[in-house]
Amino acid sequence: MIMRYKEYPPWKTTQSPSSTMSLAFCGSENNSSAYNVDQGVLNNGCFVDALNVVPHVFLLFITFPILFIGWGSQSSKVHIHHSTWLHFPGHNLRWILTFILLFVLVCEIAEGIVSDGFTDSRHLHLYMPAGMAFMAAITSVVYYHNIETSNFPKLLLALLIYWSLAFITKTIKFAKFCEHGIGLSQLRFCITGLLAMLYGMLLAVEINVIRVRRYICSNDPREVKPPEDLQDLGVRFLQPFVNLLSKGTYWWMNRFITTAHKRPIDLKTIGKLPIAMRAITNYNRMKAAFEAQKQTLRSPNPQGSKAIWCTLRHAFGSPILLSSTFRCLADLLGFAGPLCISGIVHHLSNENKTFQPQVKLLGVYFISSQEFLANAYVLAVLLFFALLLQRTFLQASYYIAIETGINLRGAIQAKIYNKIMRLSTSNMSMGEMSAGQICNLVAIDTNQLMWFFFLCPNLWAMPMQIIVGVILLYYLLGISALIGATVITVLAPVQYFVATKLSQTQRSTLEYSNERLKKTNEMLRGIKLLKLYAWEHIFHGIMEETRQKEMTSLKAFALYTSISIFMNAAIPIAAVLTTFVVHAYLSQDSGFSPAVAFASLSLFHILVTPLFLLSSVVRSTVKALVSVQKLSEFFSSEEIGEERDKCQLPVNIDNHSKYQAVPLKVVNRKRPPREEWNHYNSLPGRQVNITEGEEYCIKIRNGYFTWTPDGAPTLSNIDIKIPHGQLTMIVGQVGCGKSSLLLAALGEMQKISGNIYWNSMSDTELGEDLSTETETAIDADISQVRGSVAYAAQKPWLLNDTMEKNITFESAYNKQRYKTVIDACSLQPDIDILPHGDQTQIGERGVNLSGGQRQRISVARALYQQANMVFLDDPFSALDIHLSDHLLQEGILKILREEKRTTVLVTHKLQYLPHADWIIAMKDGTIQREGTLKDIQKSEPELFEQWKTLMNRQDQRLEKETVTESKTALERKNLRRAMYSREALSRADEEEDSIESDDEDSLSMVLHQRAKMPWQACCKYLSSAGILLLPLLVLSQLLKHSVMVAIDYWLAKWTSDAISLKIEAERNNCSQSQECGFNHSSYSMVFSILCSLGILFCLATSIAVEWTGLRVAKKLHQNLLNRIILAPMRFFETTPLGSILNRFSADLNTVDQHIPATLECLSRSTLLCVSALAVISYVTPVFLISLVPLAVACYFIQKYFRVASRDLQQLDDSTQLPLLSHFSETVEGLTTIRAFRYEARFRRKLLEYTDSNNIASLFLTAANRWLEVRMEYIGACVVLIAAVASITYSLYNRLSSGLVGLGLTYALMISNYLNWMVRSLADMEVQLGAVKRINGLLKTEVENYEGLLSPSQIPPGWPDQGEIKIQNLSVRYDSSLKAVLKHVNAHISPGQKVGICGRTGSGKSSFSLAFFRMVDTFEGRIIIDGIDIAKLPLQTLRSRLSIILQDPILFSGTIRFNLDPEGKCTDGMLWEALEIAQLKHVVKALPGGLDAMVTEGGENFSLGQRQLFCLARAFVRKSSILIMDEATASIDMATENILQKVVMTAFADRTVVTIAHRVHTILNADLVIVMKRGIILEYDKPEVLLEQEDSVFASFVKADK
Repeated sequence: MIMRYKEYPPWKTTQSPSSTMSLAFCGSENNSSAYNVDQGVLNNGCFVDALNVVPHVFLLFITFPILFIGWGSQSSKVHIHHSTWLHFPGHNLRWILTFILLFVLVCEIAEGIVSDGFTDSRHLHLYMPAGMAFMAAITSVVYYHNIETSNFPKLLLALLIYWSLAFITKTIKFAKFCEHGIGLSQLRFCITGLLAMLYGMLLAVEINVIRVRRYICSNDPREVKPPEDLQDLGVRFLQPFVNLLSKGTYWWMNRFITTAHKRPIDLKTIGKLPIAMRAITNYNRMKAAFEAQKQTLRSPNPQGSKAIWCTLRHAFGSPILLSSTFRCLADLLGFAGPLCISGIVHHLSNENKTFQPQVKLLGVYFISSQEFLANAYVLAVLLFFALLLQRTFLQASYYIAIETGINLRGAIQAKIYNKIMRLSTSNMSMGEMSAGQICNLVAIDTNQLMWFFFLCPNLWAMPMQIIVGVILLYYLLGISALIGATVITVLAPVQYFVATKLSQTQRSTLEYSNERLKKTNEMLRGIKLLKLYAWEHIFHGIMEETRQKEMTSLKAFALYTSISIFMNAAIPIAAVLTTFVVHAYLSQDSGFSPAVAFASLSLFHILVTPLFLLSSVVRSTVKALVSVQKLSEFFSSEEIGEERDKCQLPVNIDNHSKYQAVPLKVVNRKRPPREEWNHYNSLPGRQVNITEGEEYCIKIRNGYFTWTPDGAPTLSNIDIKIPHGQLTMIVGQVGCGKSSLLLAALGEMQKISGNIYWNSMSDTELGEDLSTETETAIDADISQVRGSVAYAAQKPWLLNDTMEKNITFESAYNKQRYKTVIDACSLQPDIDILPHGDQTQIGERGVNLSGGQRQRISVARALYQQANMVFLDDPFSALDIHLSDHLLQEGILKILREEKRTTVLVTHKLQYLPHADWIIAMKDGTIQREGTLKDIQKSEPELFEQWKTLMNRQDQRLEKETVTESKTALERKNLRRAMYSREALSRADEEEDSIESDDEDSLSMVLHQRAKMPWQACCKYLSSAGILLLPLLVLSQLLKHSVMVAIDYWLAKWTSDAISLKIEAERNNCSQSQECGFNHSSYSMVFSILCSLGILFCLATSIAVEWTGLRVAKKLHQNLLNRIILAPMRFFETTPLGSILNRFSADLNTVDQHIPATLECLSRSTLLCVSALAVISYVTPVFLISLVPLAVACYFIQKYFRVASRDLQQLDDSTQLPLLSHFSETVEGLTTIRAFRYEARFRRKLLEYTDSNNIASLFLTAANRWLEVRMEYIGACVVLIAAVASITYSLYNRLSSGLVGLGLTYALMISNYLNWMVRSLADMEVQLGAVKRINGLLKTEVENYEGLLSPSQIPPGWPDQGEIKIQNLSVRYDSSLKAVLKHVNAHISPGQKVGICGRTGSGKSSFSLAFFRMVDTFEGRIIIDGIDIAKLPLQTLRSRLSIILQDPILFSGTIRFNLDPEGKCTDGMLWEALEIAQLKHVVKALPGGLDAMVTEGGENFSLGQRQLFCLARAFVRKSSILIMDEATASIDMATENILQKVVMTAFADRTVVTIAHRVHTILNADLVIVMKRGIILEYDKPEVLLEQEDSVFASFVKADK
C-alpha cells in the first residue's frame, strides 16, 4: 500500500455537522477561537486578516472606474504616436518591487492553502486577503502604466493612499505576530514582514514621485517633455522606452510581428534608430573613452591592441556587466529545474513520511519553510516561476549583449571610415593595403568583435555554472558524480581540439572558396573570349580542380562538424552511463532512487552546455584578439601628409564670379535653383588679375615626389606653374608621370622635398558649405586652404547610385546646367536607352556601363561641379574621335573656358594642343618643357615637329549626316541590347509569377505565398542527396531518438524497481541476506547496451547529415557550372554578372556550410520535442487535453515569426550590401572624394548606411528574443501542466515515481528545444532560398555543341586556305528578336585583308560573331574552305579561328597560360609571338619571363600592352583566319600603329577581317564592306570606293580626316 502525502488531501473536507459552513471566512470549527475578541479585536487573527482586505478593496473600487470609463484620451496633455511616454521617477524600481510583491503574494496564497489543509474546515482568511492583494497589485501596475503613458501624475494619489493603507495594515499584522511569539521559523511571519517592507518601499517610491514632479502641495509643478526620440515619428524601435514588463517580454514587438504578416517589412517600416544607438553617438562615446585613455596613459596617441581593448571596456563595459549579471542569475535559476524535480519525485516516492505542523495559534496552523517546500504542488509552482524568471533573464542577457555588440560594431565602422578618409594613397597603390583588406575589416573583423561581446558574459557565467553543477551532483550522487564530471571534463579538451580544427578547416575552405570565386569571376568576365576561343573545357577543368581542393577542405570541415555534433550528443550519454553504473554499485545500501537519477540527468544536461560552449567562446576570444590586432595595425597605418596644405592664401578675390554668386549648398537640398543659371552663358567672365601673386593657380617648386617612403622619386625636379582661369594640357608618353603630377598637386603623393603653392581664387562658398557639415561629420578635419577640385580620374569612378546623382554628386540640382553638361558629354542618347532614364541605378550593383560611358559620366561630374579648379586625367582615352571633339568643343572650351575655370587636362590627343593656353610636356618623371605652343615651337622645334607628325587630322566641325560607326555607337548598341534583354527577362518573370498565382495577384495571395515554406526547394535539396542517403538520414534520426527515449525509460524503470524493492524490504523487516538485495547487474547491462546503441546512432546521424550536405553541395556546383559555362552568349548579355556570381558565392556557401548544420539542428530539436511530448502523454494522458491550446499558440507564433524573421534577415543582408559597397567605393574613389573635399558628405552617408544596417540587426535580434521568450513561456506551461498532472496521477493512480521523474525531465527538455525548432525552421526557410535560386539557373538552356560532321571527317589543318563564302546569310540574336543581318552574300579570297565599316546598328559586330555561331543563323550559310560551319561541332569551329576583341582580356596566371592555355606551343613559338607583338623586351624584363604572373584583369600591364598580348595570343593560334573586332578602339595611336604594322607583316598570308573603329585603319585593306541595317551597302576595293564621290565609304573617310 502506498502511503499518501496526507490521508486527507487539503481539498477534501471531513463530514461534520457543520460541513455546510466549511467555507466560512474565519473557519467553521465549533471550538474555534477565530471569533474570540475578548482580548481586543486587533488580537483576533481573523479580524487582522479582514482588515488587510480593506486597502485592496479600496484600490479596486477607485481605479476600475478610472481605467474603464475612458478618461485617458481627454486628460492626455500631449498627443504622441507611441503608447509609451516618459517614465516617472523610480519607474524601474517600481516595476521590480511590484514583480517581487506578486511573487511573495503567490507564496502567501500557497502557504495559506497548504497550512489550511491541516485543519478540518476551510479558513478563507488565510489566503483570500492574499488573493485580493494579488489582484490589487496587478491593478496598481496597470493603473500606473496608464497614468504614466498619459503623463497625468495627479491620479497617482490613489496609489499613494493604497500603499499607505497596505503598509499600515500589514505592519499591524506583523506586530501582532511578534506579540504572540511567532518568529522567523514560521514562513507566514517571514512573508508578512517581507510584504510590509515591500509596501513601505513602494510608498517611498510614490512619495519620491511627488517630491520630483511636485504635482501636489506645490504651485510650480514640474513639466516633463517626452524623450526626443519619441517625438520623432520615424523612431519605431521602442525597446529603450517601454516599461520593464514590455522590455522583458518584447510585448511592444507584437504589433510589428503581426503587421509583417500583412505587409512586407522594409526600411520604412523599421524606421530610424534611437539617438543613443546611432553610430555617431557610439562613435563619440568611444572617442571620449579614447580621450580618457590619453589622459590616463599620458600619451598623445596611444597605439596597440591594449589601447583599443581599454577603450572598448570604458565605452561598452557597463552593459556587458549588466548582461553578465543577468546571465549568472539565469544560470543559477536554471538549477531550480533539477532540484525541483528531485524534490517532487522524492516527496511522491514511498520513502516520504507524513508530517504534522507543530505550531497552532488561534485555531490555525503555522508551517515552516521546510514543511512548505515538502508539498509537491508548491514545488511545481515554484519550478514554473523559476523557469519564467530564468528564461526572462537569459533573453535579457542575450539582448543586452547583442545590442552592445551592434553599437560597438557601428562605432568601429565609423572609426575605420574616418581613418580611410585620412589614409595615405601610397598604402593603397603599393599594395600594402587593398580595398579587399579594408572591406574584410568592416565585414569580418567588426562582426568578430560584435560576436565576442555577445559571448562575453559566458566567460564569467560558465565557470560558475560548472562549479555549482558539480557541487550539486556531488551532493546528490557522492563520489560517482565526480566520475561522470571527469568523463565530461576529459572529453572537453577533445571537443576544444575539434573546434579548433573546425575553425582551421573553415579558414582554409574560405581561402579555396575565394580562389574559386576569383576564377569564376574571371571566367564570367571573359566568357565571350572563352567561347570564341573554345576554351570552355580548359576553364571548366580549372574550376573543377579548384572546387576539388575546396571539396577536400569541405570534407575535413564536414568530418570535424560531424565529430562535434556526435560529441555534443554522445558525451552526456557516456557521462550518465558511467555515473549511474558506478553509483548503482557503490550505493547498494542507500538505494538508487528516481529523485536522484532524474535530478542528476538534468544536471548533466546543464553541465554539458557550458563545457561545449567553452570551445566556441575560446575560439571567439582568439578571433577577437586577432581582429583587434588587425584594427590596431590599420589605425596606426600612415596617414596623408599635412604638408600638402602649405598654400598661398588669396590676396584679392573677385566677387563677380558666377560661382561666387551661386554658392554650393548641400545641406539644404530643397533650395530652388538660382535664376542666374538660366542665363549663365551671358554672364560676364571672371576678371583675372595678372599680378605676380595671383597669376598662377598652382606652383610647384623643386618638387620631388614618391609613392613609397623608401623608394626612388617618381617625379623629380618638378617646377611648374598652372595659370589661373586657363586651359593647361599635360602631354607625354605612357608612364611618364602625368597622372602622378596631378595627384602630387592634390597632395596624394608623398613629398620628399619642394613646395606646392595653391592660389585659391574663390573658396568662400566651400567654407560656408563645410561649416554646416562638420556638425554631423566624424572628426571632419577639412582644410579650406586648398579649395575643392573637380577631378575626373583616368579610371572612371562611379557611385552605386542613379546617373543623375553621379553627375550632380551631392550638389544642388539645376535643370539648365544639368542639361548643358549632359549635351556636352553626349550622354542624352545613352540616357534614352536606359529603362529609367537618368534615374537608372549604375555602378557595381546597377546597369553595367562600358568604359566610354563611365568616362563621360565622370567628366560630366567634373563639369557640373562649381569648383574653380578642374583636373581631367586623360578623359578621351575611352572615347572615339567624334565624341572627343564634341567634349572638347562643348565641354572644355565652351563651359569651362567661358566660365574662366582653371582646367588641367592630361591627354594623348596631340591634335588638341592648339587649343591649350599652357602646355606641360613630361618625360620620365620630369618636366621636359612648359609654356605656350608658340614658346615650344620656338625653343623645342624637334619636339614640336614630333608632335606635328602625330597630329594626323585638323579640327573641324563634324557633319551629323556622316558620323561613322564609332565606339560610342557600339557601346550604345550593347547597352540597348542589354536593356531589351532585361525587359524581356522581367516580363518572363512576371509571366511566370502570374501563371503561379493563377490570375489571383491580390495582396492576400502574395502574403499567402510568403507564409508558405519552400517545400519544393526542400525536396530538390534532399533529392540531390541520392536514393541511398535519404533513407539512411531519416532512419538514423528516428532510431537515435527512439533509443534515447528507451535509455531514459529504462532508467525510470530501474530506479523505480530499486526503490520499490527497498521499501518492500523495510516493510518486511528483511535481514541483510542475498534474497533481499536488489540485483543491479541485469538493469545496468541493458542500460549499458542502450547507451552504447545511443552513442552509435549519434555517430550515424551526424555522419549522415554531413555526408548528405557534401553530396548535395558537390552535385549542385557541378550541375551549375556545366549549365553556366555551356550557356549561350545571349544568357550572359541578359543576366547581370553579379546575379550569376551570387549563385556561385553566397548561395553555394549556404549550401556548402549552412544548410547541413541547420538541417541537423531542425531534425534534432523537432524529434526531441515530439519524443518529449510523446513521453509526457504516455506518463499522463490528460496532458493531451492541454496540448491542443499550446500547439495552436505555438503554430501562430511560429507562423508570424517566420515571415517577420525572413523579411528582417533579408533586410539585414540587403542593408549590409550598401554599407560594404560604400566602403569599397570610398576606397576606390578616395582621391576623387578628397579632391572634391567631400569627406564630410561621405561620412554622413556612411552613418546613414551603418544605422540602417544596425536598425535591421536590432529588429532581427528583438524578433528572435520575442520568439524565444514566448516559446520558453509555453515550455514553462508544459512543465507546470506536466508536473501538476504527474503529481495528481501519482497521488491517486499509483503512478511510479520513476515515470514522474521521466515526464518532468522531458518537459524541461521541451522548454529548451521548442524555440530552437522554430528558429531552425525560419533559418531553413531563408537558406532554402539559395537552393531555389540555384535551381532557377539550372533551367538555363545550353548551346548545341554537337555537329553533323564527326572529327574524322574534318581535315586536321582546316581551315588551311582561309577562303570564306557567305551565302544568303540572315542572323538574329534571339528567336524573339528581329534579324540583324539580312540575306548577306560575300566572298573573301584566301589571304585577303577585308575591312568592314558602317553606322550604328549596321550589323558589323554581328557579322564577326556569325563566323563563330555566337548568334542564331536562321537562314543561309557560311562556307570556310569548303565546309559549311553549321555542320561543324562548335568546339572544333571556334578552336580553328582567331579573334582580337575590342576589350583586351587577360586572366590571372602566367603569361604562358594567357598566350597558350592549352599548352600546345613551345617556348620558341611564344617568344616569336611576343616579338611580333613588340612585347619581347617587356616580358624579358619581368622576373620569370614567360612564367611571370599576370594580376587579375591584367592590371599590371597598360591597356595598350594588354591589347598587344591579345594580338600575340591570336598569332600563337596560327589560324589562317583572323577577325579583329574594333581591336584598336581603346588604345593610343602609337600602339595602334604597331598593331597595324604587325597585321600587315606577321599576318600577311592569313585572311584578316577587320571591324573598323577608325576608318583610316582599313584604307590599306584589299576589300572594304560597308554595311547598313544588316545588309551590304558597298562591296569593293577601297581605292575604287574612294573614287566614287557619292559612296558612303568616301564620306566616312572624309569625316575621319
